[in-house]
Amino acid sequence: MRNSTTPPAAVEISEGIYAYIQPDGSWWINNAGFLVGRRGVISIDTCATESRTRDYQAAIAKVTDQLVRTIVNTHHHGDHTWGNALFTGATIVAHDHLRPQMEAFGPPAQLPPLWTPVDWGNLDLQLPTLTFPDRVTVWNDDLACEVRYVGQPAHTTNDSIVWIPERSVLFTGDLLFNGGTPFVLMGSVAGSIDVLENVLKPLDATTIVPGHGGVAGPQLIDDVLDYLHFIQDTARTAKAAGLTPLEAARNTDLGQYADLLDAERIVGNLHRAYSELGDFPFDLIAAFTDMVTYNGGPLTSHA
Repeated sequence: MRNSTTPPAAVEISEGIYAYIQPDGSWWINNAGFLVGRRGVISIDTCATESRTRDYQAAIAKVTDQLVRTIVNTHHHGDHTWGNALFTGATIVAHDHLRPQMEAFGPPAQLPPLWTPVDWGNLDLQLPTLTFPDRVTVWNDDLACEVRYVGQPAHTTNDSIVWIPERSVLFTGDLLFNGGTPFVLMGSVAGSIDVLENVLKPLDATTIVPGHGGVAGPQLIDDVLDYLHFIQDTARTAKAAGLTPLEAARNTDLGQYADLLDAERIVGNLHRAYSELGDFPFDLIAAFTDMVTYNGGPLTSHA
């Protein structure tokens, strides 16, 4: 079941470079992308479920009969990596930190009581086969794709971007969300701000493919930065007033962010922001439990 009547689509954003956009970009419904070369295809991330990954494979097959020979995973979360299993023989490229985090995260599974049930299908855990500490260049024929670790926790502890300078195209993974609430619970609010300001913005990319939501321009970076500063400001005020992250979220007017998908992420983001202010032990389970409470029940996924 999907919560949008708009089907996923492969959109050519530069010659031979495609963004695979899955509406509406809410929980477990991510973007991927691919580059078509003379001797194979490079895939940037995969999808969360067997059925969605097979749809992605079908979309690639409509463009080319070349096989996916390389996968670049931008971070370890299952919506971007679990579909690896269906690309037999592909070299899977990722940052050094991603492999152990993906292994710890584990294979697809039902996740009650956190999310509504999802049919993950039959997917084995396929870990990266080539890892790097800082950056690596993946070549699509003569086109250089720079895979860069962002240098610190941001969305997660192992985020990488794919920058294609010759085309001014940037794939950001979940460092950016378009139309959805940014989520930094498993990374860092301050780190995300630093990465967006000092890693992403200086690239001056013309075309940006976020981890969720539609293809965008450079303004999206500022939009996400504004939200992250809003989280920091809310956390400072609420923590000083003695409120818990859940209480702070319930007392906060989301204002311009009220229409973003998955608004309950504010609670997880505040947990992380509180921990960065000091004297607040970080507890991942408590953060997710508070998100479910704020949501009034399990988090909704239509993946």
